[in-house]
Amino acid sequence: MADFVMGVVSSLAATALTVASGWVLSKRLRCVLTAMFSRLAGLPVRRVYERQELASPDLARDLANAQWIRVLTGRGNELTRDTFKPVWTGGMRPPQFIEVLLPDLRCGPDSWVARREEDVRRADPTFSTGFLAEQVRTNTHFVTAAARRHGNVALRFYDLPHTHRVIVTNEVAYLTLYGGSVHGRHSPCVAARRPGLVYDLALSLFNSAWEQSEPDDRTDG
Repeated sequence: MADFVMGVVSSLAATALTVASGWVLSKRLRCVLTAMFSRLAGLPVRRVYERQELASPDLARDLANAQWIRVLTGRGNELTRDTFKPVWTGGMRPPQFIEVLLPDLRCGPDSWVARREEDVRRADPTFSTGFLAEQVRTNTHFVTAAARRHGNVALRFYDLPHTHRVIVTNEVAYLTLYGGSVHGRHSPCVAARRPGLVYDLALSLFNSAWEQSEPDDRTDG
């Protein structure tokens, strides 16, 4: 009886290990195939993340080696997390410059911040009126304080549709495509190296927003 039970347990364990190994290998294979076909298409995409939050560990490593950093975000919570901690605390070689774009809160109730808030509230009833604006305001204060400590930070504000998040360095771009009423952290994210069409697109999206943005009087001049 004991031998029978041990045989069943061993079989279950072997099956579980086989399934787990297949899942890991298939995940790696998907990453390899994505990179291979994207290079053939001239993109090239390094990796596609099902959710933006899954990209944070890789993003942190890329930020640690960046010569410069550009960020366009609809809220800015990532700026205050461990992902960016070495950037603000000096635990890495300081980048030449850091440019940050946050939503403009001075545009009133018809701003894109208010529209994005309405979109998210459809899927998340706990997202109360004014909550997004308050988070943007908190993160603005955070970046403003960082700009006062460091001489390489510029903060500006944009009033554009909240359709994506862009984080670009001299080597790689992370582009998140916001999915309607879905939170940004749950939206798909693409990491792409330069040179390539996706990298160029991400950098172009940032540059276009930067050109029409308004300066933060607390950090400029």
